[in-house]
Amino acid sequence: MKKFKNACIIDDDHIFIYGIKRLMIEVNFCEEILVYNNGEDAIKAFTINKQSGRPVPSIIFLDLNMPIMNGWDFLDAFCKSNESGLDNTIVYIISSSVDPRDLVRIKDYAVVKNYILKPITANDLEAIQKEEVA
Repeated sequence: MKKFKNACIIDDDHIFIYGIKRLMIEVNFCEEILVYNNGEDAIKAFTINKQSGRPVPSIIFLDLNMPIMNGWDFLDAFCKSNESGLDNTIVYIISSSVDPRDLVRIKDYAVVKNYILKPITANDLEAIQKEEVA
């Protein structure tokens, strides 16, 4: 099975980050894993990377509830950025929130592919890989 070139995790939960990174390695999900603890750090890094010729990650796993810049603010900034490279990026919201308003709100963002409740499993990653990397 093919794998993503790079994947990005934007989440402030270190236990979740540890777990999803282990799962990504286990299922051979991607070549490179980038991690940011809030949306602001991710936006800054994406801007710097784009200026130096590095592409935005192929896939982003985004938490909604984070300090400094939450997931919604990240999506607003990411989608407004002319340098974001949206055509080549897929965003999955990964959250423990079961608020139905979140499910409605993600429809406002064309870049968001789906919403997955935590904890994410190896089966979730494999299903994403089969769906997105054909």
